[in-house]
Amino acid sequence: MPVLHDNLGETISRMRGKPGTRVKFVVSRAGAAEPLSFDLERTRIRIASVKGSMLEPGYGYLRIAQFSDNTGAELEDALRRLMKKAGGRLDGLVLDLRDNPGGVLDSAVEVADLFLNSGVVVSASGRADDASFSMRARQGDLLEGARMAVLVNSGSASSSEIVAGALKDLDRATIVGSQTYGKGSVQTVIPLSGGRALKLTTSRYFTPSGESIQQRGIMPDIVVASDDEDSIALTSLTSAVAADTLMKDNQVRTALATIKRRPILHSRAK
Repeated sequence: MPVLHDNLGETISRMRGKPGTRVKFVVSRAGAAEPLSFDLERTRIRIASVKGSMLEPGYGYLRIAQFSDNTGAELEDALRRLMKKAGGRLDGLVLDLRDNPGGVLDSAVEVADLFLNSGVVVSASGRADDASFSMRARQGDLLEGARMAVLVNSGSASSSEIVAGALKDLDRATIVGSQTYGKGSVQTVIPLSGGRALKLTTSRYFTPSGESIQQRGIMPDIVVASDDEDSIALTSLTSAVAADTLMKDNQVRTALATIKRRPILHSRAK
């Protein structure tokens, strides 16, 4: 089936299918005498959403690129590896949510829950009763009150803002960077006749203090503008995380300096 006049979404839709089924591609390449044929088996693609590094002894760094189904478990595994490198516990952690567009809500709650012992992580208020809910943290701060800073910017949206808002409002972390995007709405697509559809905003997300995320975003506690070096460092994180690269990033350096000054929570001494 030719895809020359399809847009990207239409082409991807045709390629998708149940894992284990097969799809055949016929590709015409520039310079090739004949089209090339590929017969591929569909499978579920899993992309690691968490990367980490030690910034210096006792202080770790974790970046979440997006919130997928496994992000909570990935983050816990990465955090435990950093703690092991630090001799069993960390003195502080920088959690990087910059340019994270969001993703799975449950994963965002799992991530926030790793650093909290109690409290509402996020609530929603909607048009219908079933569109209103709240999600709470359970006992079990994995860092036991160790200092935290969360990096955000205008590319931090949706689930990223839920995590940042919860850790800020519950006084668990200092937010560093620039104002987030402000994507805090739940939209429902209602099919109509003739292949048309209506998209409605059915509910909105709120931080633990009751602040709406939609169009407002999360304001950092410490505003730090990014520069070209920051962009270079952030881009490099798609492949690897190296401490020397991270420390070229002014926002990372500010976050590290901040958690060194921030008092340790009482729960750490228990």
